[in-house]
Amino acid sequence: MKTQTSKPPITEPARAPLLVQTEAVQTGTPTQGKSNPCANSKTLLCAIAGFGVALSLAAPWALADATAQAIEQVEVKGKAYQSKATTGDAAQLLAEQGVEFSNAGGISSLPILRGLNDERVKLVVDGAESTSACGNHMNPALSYIDASRVSSVEVLAGLTPVSMGGDSIAGTIVVESEPTRYAESADKLLATGSAGYFYRSNSRNDGVSLQAVLANQTLSLTYSGSWDKAESYRDGDGNTVLDTLYESQSHNLTLGWQGENQELSAKLTHQEVPHQGFPNQYMDMVGNTSNGINLRYQRDFAWGRLNASANWQDVDHEMGFFTDEKPGTMPMVTEGRDIGYKLALALPVGDDATLRLGHEFHRFELDDYWPAVAGSMMMGPMDYININDGQRDRLALYAELDQVLNEQWQLQMGLRYEHLVSDTGGVQPYNTMSSGMGGMGGMAGMGNADAAAAMAFNAIGHQRKDDNLDITLLAKYQINAQMQLEFGIAQKTRSPSLYERYSWGRGTMSMAMIGWYGDGNGYVGDTNLKPEVATTAAATFTWQGDGQEISLAPYYTHVDDYIDAVQVGSFNPRMAMMVSRPQLQFTNVEAELWGVELRGKQRVLSRNDHELSLSFSADITRGKNTDSDNNLYHIMPLNTSLSLVHQYKQWSNTLQWQWVDEKSRVDELRLENTTDEYSVLNLTSQLQWNQFSLSAGVSNLLDEQYEEPLGGVYLSGWIASDQTQSFAALPGRGRSVDLGIRYQF
Repeated sequence: MKTQTSKPPITEPARAPLLVQTEAVQTGTPTQGKSNPCANSKTLLCAIAGFGVALSLAAPWALADATAQAIEQVEVKGKAYQSKATTGDAAQLLAEQGVEFSNAGGISSLPILRGLNDERVKLVVDGAESTSACGNHMNPALSYIDASRVSSVEVLAGLTPVSMGGDSIAGTIVVESEPTRYAESADKLLATGSAGYFYRSNSRNDGVSLQAVLANQTLSLTYSGSWDKAESYRDGDGNTVLDTLYESQSHNLTLGWQGENQELSAKLTHQEVPHQGFPNQYMDMVGNTSNGINLRYQRDFAWGRLNASANWQDVDHEMGFFTDEKPGTMPMVTEGRDIGYKLALALPVGDDATLRLGHEFHRFELDDYWPAVAGSMMMGPMDYININDGQRDRLALYAELDQVLNEQWQLQMGLRYEHLVSDTGGVQPYNTMSSGMGGMGGMAGMGNADAAAAMAFNAIGHQRKDDNLDITLLAKYQINAQMQLEFGIAQKTRSPSLYERYSWGRGTMSMAMIGWYGDGNGYVGDTNLKPEVATTAAATFTWQGDGQEISLAPYYTHVDDYIDAVQVGSFNPRMAMMVSRPQLQFTNVEAELWGVELRGKQRVLSRNDHELSLSFSADITRGKNTDSDNNLYHIMPLNTSLSLVHQYKQWSNTLQWQWVDEKSRVDELRLENTTDEYSVLNLTSQLQWNQFSLSAGVSNLLDEQYEEPLGGVYLSGWIASDQTQSFAALPGRGRSVDLGIRYQF
């Protein structure tokens, strides 16, 4: 039987009546004791926060009846994925919504929103947060969900509501898997599912996915699984881009129960990544095992809605070598654990407002050690302990008010407070001999800098406490039936990660093992780092006509105590005396970012079930370290996209042209590579036919040869060469024929 109902996924309470495409921001201090969260804040924003809290607490309000009309919910960028004929990297789905990515492994790209990357972006998968348990960030949150499981994604690149923010300054990405399904009546049984397969000729990348659902009206049991494998891809000249292969499999089991006005679900997750190459890192992933539990509960009362969730995820991660182009022996083991819960209330305030109250807790535990190599005088006789019993606890409270003033004006005001405590234990080097060299082909320098660094690190206290404040004020003005203006100002904070604060090694090899930038440089932490405090002002103007739409979104962000780097030395990678790279220490600086996003759509033809439309986009982003006047790292150059879309009933075809300007504004401190301008043509076709979803396409149709502006360095290619030239930029993918099929049963 195919008769079924699909309940909305258990998510955070319905969001504000507006979500401006800008960034929320928060403030905090890095003191080791308690502090005033407004002490270093902008006076205006603290005044706004005080006004918002006073309004939310002092306004006379009575709880409305449960049937009161809900405030309209307008999402910034959101898209539902149905009848998917694909599996593989979920980052490809987010790229369709304008999210940029810095290249890493095949399923481990790191997101970038408006020039702010990686952990500055809050990424929530099925209501849960997870932290990269790796000094190279090889296992980011998005790597744990396969594209075949994604039901919807929502990108809030900007003034994020405080109910969806916290410990981030770039914005929030929300990814939801398929909602729990139930039979529509008590006398029916729902038995359904789907199976999918895809193939991409470039890298011989193929994968399968399976989903099966068995449910009655009250209980539901769902299994979903996927397997994905790829060889190293080819560039536009037909050359193999070394060390870009990977393999991954995941399995998920969800048990759901629904009653009157309530639902409870429990999801068990398991993922295995036996190997994943990283062409811009010195190391590769040789194992990553993840197990998790995710509990979610939602209930509607006469006085409002309650959402509650709890999650636990355990990760065992190992780096090493497994390809011919990266020979060597150096095991590196990481054990990470995320534990957290969230409580959220959505309370109607009369007929025109909603008050949201929330409380959250998140703990990340980390052990990072590098086992001694038997018989090695350089990597032994002791284990190298990088992070020992690391712990990072966040406790959050927030209040958020959505108010409809009249037919033209809507407001949102929010205040979020977070108390963060981080700590770690004592560390040790491989040995305490007065001299020595590290592994990776003699990569470390002479002298035992690590022994002295460990002694200095163990002599100081490690606990740090931050009190952070997140403030958001948004407004939406409906100018007329066709024009709308959204604008706002916000403040948001991100505290330093465990790796940014507690990476301590000063030897060449130990520093080269730290860093998620793909730049081939070495990094060391700083226990005295302060939280990043960003202040953002932004607006979005939208005009809609008959078959036409255009939006313009300028933004500006100033970041106090932006975590950048300062050079503390240099080294010769793999003892190649012709090549020198900087050794860097994380440090706080002042930074600013600004940009403009332009979007448009024009219906060209609509006749006899045929619709032809033209859409375009253009993005420009700039970022500066204002202390040094140096460009920030991984800032995407001007880029545009033009798409011609033909739709006929259940068949759609898209011809897309992408153009990227030359990257001439680079981070000179990190020796970031410049790249030439390029353009890529993509052709895709999708057909929904009965129970089948079919897709076919050719990416990079003209087999353009280009270099990735956000790809970092082509380190694996350099290692396989004579090692006399400087690092080159990572080459992009050449032409690929892509096929997919999905069958619903």
